[in-house]
Amino acid sequence: MIREATAMTVRQNLGELLNEVQYRQDAILVTKGGKPVAAIVDIALFERIRNMRAEFDRLSSEIAQAYQGTSEAEGLAEIDAIVKRGRRKAASLAAKA
Repeated sequence: MIREATAMTVRQNLGELLNEVQYRQDAILVTKGGKPVAAIVDIALFERIRNMRAEFDRLSSEIAQAYQGTSEAEGLAEIDAIVKRGRRKAASLAAKA
């Protein structure tokens, strides 16, 4: 469950909120002035997010190297073509199911 708490509430009840996150796998959305500013999540989710970010950075670097020397327009056209092929394939598989 995702629970919302103000920064003041977090400050006053940090121990209790950490227990909710640790033992109930809840997440706390921390707000300040009514706007979300942070989240408190369990360590397993944090590790997954961190690993996904590292993988995204790795793939981004790989793509940048693969398209080095290619104009932006050419690269975007190729990406659009690949996306269209993937969507057609997914639609075809969905139709067969």
